[in-house]
Amino acid sequence: MAVRPAADPPRPGRREEAVLLLERAHYRHDPRWLLQVSPRLCLACALELLPGPGLSVVRKKHVLSCFRDALVRHTSLVTQLVAQDQRVCNHFISMLFVEDGSVTDLCIEVLVHLTTQLKLERTIHCLLDECYKELCNMPSMRGSLATLTLLGKLVDAIPALADELVVMEHGNLTEHLLRGLVYPNEGVQASVCYLYGKLYSSPKAAEILSGHFREKLCPLFLSTLDGAQTKELQINCLGLLRQLLKYDLFVSVIMNKSALAESAESTAGPPGETSLPLVLKKLLLSRDETLQVASAHCITAVLVHSPVKHASAFIHADIPEFLFEHLSSSSEVLIWSSYSCLILLVEEPLFFSKCHTVYGIEAVVRSLQGSLKMNNTELHKQGLLLFAEILTRQPEEIKLFTSSAICRDAGRALQEAVSSPVLEVAAEAVKATSAFLRKDHQSTPPVQYRELRALLEAMLNRCAEFSQILLNRRPLGHASSRDSEKAILRRGKFLLSTLEGFRNACRLAVEFQSEPSAQENPFTAPSAEKEDTLEAFSEFLLSACDSLCIPMVMRHLEQATHPDLMEVFLSILHSLFVIVPHMKEKFSKKLAASSFIQLTLELKARFCSGLSHSALNQVCSSFLFYICLNLLSVPGKTEPPSQEELSEVSELLQHGLPQITSRSPESLAFLSDRQYVEGAARQRQCCILLLFYLAYIHEDRFVSEAELSVAVQSFLLSLQDEGECPPVVVFRASIYLLAICQDKDSALDEAVVNAIRKFLEGIPDLRLVYTHHPLLLKFFLSYPELMSRFGHHVLELWFSWEDCSYEELDDVPSAGQPTLPTSLAALFQMLRSSPSILLILLDLIYSSPVDTARKVLITLRTFLRRNEDVQVGGLIQGHFLLILQHLLVEHGASPSGASRNLPLLLSLLSLVQLRNESEQELDSMAMKLLHQVSTLCGKCSPTDMDILQPSFNFLYWSLHRTTPSSQKRAAAVLLSSTALIQLLEKVLALTWAEADSPRTALLCSAWLLTASFSAQQHNGNLQVHQTLSVELDQVLKALRFPKKKTALLSAAILCFLRTALQQSFSSALVALVPSGAQPLPAPEDTVLAPLGTSQVLSLVIGLQNLLVQKDPLLSHACVGCLEALLDYLHARSPDIALHVASQPWNRFLLFTLLDAGENSFLRPEILRLMTLFVRYQSSSILSHEEVGHILQGVSLTDLSTLSNTTIQALRSFFLQVQSLGLLADHSMAQTLQASLEGLSPSVSLGQPPLQDMLCLGGVVVSLSHIRD
Repeated sequence: MAVRPAADPPRPGRREEAVLLLERAHYRHDPRWLLQVSPRLCLACALELLPGPGLSVVRKKHVLSCFRDALVRHTSLVTQLVAQDQRVCNHFISMLFVEDGSVTDLCIEVLVHLTTQLKLERTIHCLLDECYKELCNMPSMRGSLATLTLLGKLVDAIPALADELVVMEHGNLTEHLLRGLVYPNEGVQASVCYLYGKLYSSPKAAEILSGHFREKLCPLFLSTLDGAQTKELQINCLGLLRQLLKYDLFVSVIMNKSALAESAESTAGPPGETSLPLVLKKLLLSRDETLQVASAHCITAVLVHSPVKHASAFIHADIPEFLFEHLSSSSEVLIWSSYSCLILLVEEPLFFSKCHTVYGIEAVVRSLQGSLKMNNTELHKQGLLLFAEILTRQPEEIKLFTSSAICRDAGRALQEAVSSPVLEVAAEAVKATSAFLRKDHQSTPPVQYRELRALLEAMLNRCAEFSQILLNRRPLGHASSRDSEKAILRRGKFLLSTLEGFRNACRLAVEFQSEPSAQENPFTAPSAEKEDTLEAFSEFLLSACDSLCIPMVMRHLEQATHPDLMEVFLSILHSLFVIVPHMKEKFSKKLAASSFIQLTLELKARFCSGLSHSALNQVCSSFLFYICLNLLSVPGKTEPPSQEELSEVSELLQHGLPQITSRSPESLAFLSDRQYVEGAARQRQCCILLLFYLAYIHEDRFVSEAELSVAVQSFLLSLQDEGECPPVVVFRASIYLLAICQDKDSALDEAVVNAIRKFLEGIPDLRLVYTHHPLLLKFFLSYPELMSRFGHHVLELWFSWEDCSYEELDDVPSAGQPTLPTSLAALFQMLRSSPSILLILLDLIYSSPVDTARKVLITLRTFLRRNEDVQVGGLIQGHFLLILQHLLVEHGASPSGASRNLPLLLSLLSLVQLRNESEQELDSMAMKLLHQVSTLCGKCSPTDMDILQPSFNFLYWSLHRTTPSSQKRAAAVLLSSTALIQLLEKVLALTWAEADSPRTALLCSAWLLTASFSAQQHNGNLQVHQTLSVELDQVLKALRFPKKKTALLSAAILCFLRTALQQSFSSALVALVPSGAQPLPAPEDTVLAPLGTSQVLSLVIGLQNLLVQKDPLLSHACVGCLEALLDYLHARSPDIALHVASQPWNRFLLFTLLDAGENSFLRPEILRLMTLFVRYQSSSILSHEEVGHILQGVSLTDLSTLSNTTIQALRSFFLQVQSLGLLADHSMAQTLQASLEGLSPSVSLGQPPLQDMLCLGGVVVSLSHIRD
């Protein structure tokens, strides 16, 4: 080392700057050994200062501390300073090495730091040589503590030294270490273990030392670990153990030694071997958390190599028991370490057979509940992983949850975990939930269905939330496509786990169906709401699948399709058919309508061709099998198949569905193949056809209709060519598909139609192949070959299946009718194009069940009302005549019992007549029909109201809506039927025999018909074969005391009485007889016979009372009867007629009627009444001034708005006023003249004619007959 000249003494002030310098010698040192930054340290001074014998320990520590600080703060400057001369460097290191005592630790620290920073190989070797010499020259291992410590820290700082220390140059280092390990000083032992740990951390050194460990070190080390008392030794031993346990060889050696030790202990042999599991168990029992964690880590390190080989040793040592105890610790590290260790231990079946899980499950659940309140997601994941492993591996014969409380707490912990915002935690929780949903885990009574439901809801909602988050975060740009794929993959995995959990819940519900004790909670009060029942839980599963599972899967399918996911999903759908059997048909319909048949076929075609994904193919086939059977059994648009047919279809589907793995075009091509088809291929064709049928019937049309039609036709022709008869269900599917596709395709070839006809003839009942659809009806009615043979039966089936509200349809008036149902609109279109179908409908009305016949009748009524341009009267009348003739021939004695539908046919006949407003000449067919109907009526009794009412309506119409010549002929035909006249007499007698009779409508028709017969006979002087007796007193009584709500009946009786009065009671047909014995008439009554004065007056009062009711139809009848009565009286006694017309009550009656509203005097019945009063010059009733006011009002009225009936009444009124010269005022005469000129026929041309024939309450009435 260079020495500076002595001529340079130290300057004042230097002391403060170089406090670390040796003042008496520093001036001699070269400046290059001085550190130029603070602290200003001179290496030369340190070399002279430190070895000095008189230097205090405090100053040595100070110098070393300053050097250490300088080395840390100015590493590069200090290393340059020391490395200037290798000899100086080696001397400095040697000087530091020999220091001992209280500065040893500081020297070791400086040496290690300096050596690592210098990175000089020679320096390192120098230090190692010094260490080796020290070890060799040390008389006692106690003095080698510092050397061993230095070596350990050197190897820790420079790992490559481990390989150099075990080479030949220092080959006996291990001997020194072994001696130190058995030296009775735990400080030395700790240093040895520390150095061993660093040596074995190098794979190369570990390989070299493997023999040394196996032969010498292993037993000593285990013994040292077992006997360690100080924490330092325990920690260093565990550190060495951790390094050793990285190598499979050392693990095997240690565990073999441990096995020998346990064997010797169990056989009471001599001690000497130490068992690692027992040693680690002792450390687990210590109260030191660090040792507990380290022990758990070591157990984990052993098990990682092979749980199957080594777990049993730890289980026999009861390690799991203490690990479970540690789960209640507040230390997250200890809990995590215990979780990790237990996860590996559960891989050994012995773990469960010794019932460790039963003992520890409560600790696991409590630990999960506590850890979920922490923010350590890794701890959450590890705990859930352990819980899932226990739940999965627990043997079924060993019940895990011994009480329902623990099971409930476990479910709630899982519910909290699946709701975690951290996806990884939620994913582990979903897996644990899936394992939790096992029958042996849930069968502890009572089964807590409400808790299970809450858990499943949380799981499904978390999955839906996660899926929605990913959908809302769709990345943009090409750079993010990879992230998008990863996100889709993550969502798919999470969805798959969720579906697996839901599938296990479904499996749980299926398994509990066979256990009566699991049906409901036995501890639930009888009056409580049944939420904790298997039925409620099963319905929840169906609802959750419908509202959550299916939408999530369908959204995921838009981006990716995973076979495993779809396998689980379809197995869920399959199991739901079993879980909720009463909803399986409805659920199947919804699935079919949502294109699930198409989806499943696409999955099979995409993934299941050949032998790939056989499990998915099996699940798809099973799902299609059950959905097909459910859809075929559902009471919908077809007749449910019999058990025999279901068995046949079931066998067909079981064999054919697994073979269908082709896409739709290929399936259509296969179906169209007309070459010879063997049995298996034919089954496959039938399955394809059934799938298309069930999809189409639920509006899932995923193949071209034209192509499908061709394929089905080829299939049917192939069956015919080979002489096969298709199964009924398959043929039904074929017919339906052809019908659905016919609108988009041309007409079928004659060969196909003949083949269909042949197959249909071989079916015992057409309802077996019938599917309710408008196009199927059109299909049968479009081909004459099919309509002639099967049209009647098909239409009957059509109406029996129709479920629209026909009664409401029949109640709607003709004006402003609502839109027809689609099915009826289609039928009406067919009827317009082919009216001959009406004949079949007539037969149906006659021969079908009453409910069906009524539907047909309402349908025909509605059709005729809406299609007035379609002329079908002759067609219907002709066919009805044939039916009626046939009925009278076969059931002449009692036609009413022949068919319950005959009244419906007669009602239709009346409706057809009412459509004809114009008068028509009755042809021969109409006359025959008239004769047959009259004959039918004659064979009925008055109780046959359902037949008589429409028959009377028909007869009444025939007398009033034909030409005068036809009326005379019709009346002659009817009058010739004595049975009919006798029937009328019986019916009329019922008028006063019954109060509030339900036959009111029939009585109305009978009185109207009698009045018509009497008028026609009198006018035409027709021959009478049978007279008809009526009690006059009863007629007058019925008018004096009318029944409630019988205005139409009163009007009909008035019409009859008016006819009798007009004929002066001289009808050859009607004989008015007294009621019982009558007193002799008074002389003044003789002229009025058969009426008496009192009867006349009471009749007038009755007419006045009826007029006050202000019913338009009844008022017309009253005025007409009053007119006829006054004419009758005037012809016999003008005084009485004038007396009746001048009654004061008439004025009150008139003004009561005029008070009905503005311009009420323009009502035709009031005008006729005023005309009557003017005619009989009843000025007390209507004065000249009042007549003038009326005319004044008429002059101010727009006459063009009045009806023809009103104008006619006005004309009569004015003519009557003018003829009597009641207007002396010239201006009034001019006003009257102007009004008369305004009443020309052309005035009313703008008004549509009023309908004369009406149906009121089931009674056909001619307004002109009532009025005139």
